Amino acid sequence: MMLSFFDQFMSPVYMGIPLMAVALTLPWIFFPAPSSRWLNNRLLTLQGWFINRFTQQLLLPLNLGGHKWALLFTSLMVFLISLNMLGLLPYTFTPTTQLSLNLGLAVPLWLATVIIGLRNQPTAALGHLLPEGTPTLLIPILIIIETISLFIRPLALGVRLTANLTAGHLLIQLIATAAFVLLPMMPTVAILTAILLFLLTLLEVAVAMIQAYVFVLLLSLYLQENV
Repeated sequence: MMLSFFDQFMSPVYMGIPLMAVALTLPWIFFPAPSSRWLNNRLLTLQGWFINRFTQQLLLPLNLGGHKWALLFTSLMVFLISLNMLGLLPYTFTPTTQLSLNLGLAVPLWLATVIIGLRNQPTAALGHLLPEGTPTLLIPILIIIETISLFIRPLALGVRLTANLTAGHLLIQLIATAAFVLLPMMPTVAILTAILLFLLTLLEVAVAMIQAYVFVLLLSLYLQENV
């Protein structure tokens, strides 16, 4: 039976039990846990160096009020990278290809930044809806446009992550299928297709890391406007 290429994005179910929760909790098992030893191993040292560098880079444009979000942003970054990278392995499921999950992460965090801005500095937060020096006739139109752009932000966050990962996985499956079909008929073309598939896989590894970074970076920029 020929399955659709999009069946790989269906949420897996085993004996009527959805496995989305297992796919979400599995990455935490692979994270190295700190120990009481004085000298860490190479994996813990590399993990600590990466988290410190990322946190320093992320919090650079933020003032001291935004530094309270350091733990949340760093944890979200490591979590998304782990989900995206594990989803590139064969016979695995990528939860971040589901728009519902990405919106479930994006909407509450975006809403938290907006609420913080309205609570701490309501004048500045509402001032973003109307640029200074706007002509009187354009004031209602600009307020409507800026309000729409404000509410589109979480949708753009979720759709960006979903679309990039879905497109990459779909392209990998299409090229892999072409390589298997061409192998008995045109071996040379099949080998070239396999080389292209390998290069695309390397690109997808980079996309998996970059998209997680972009997701958290945009959230930090939204927070910067409201603290």
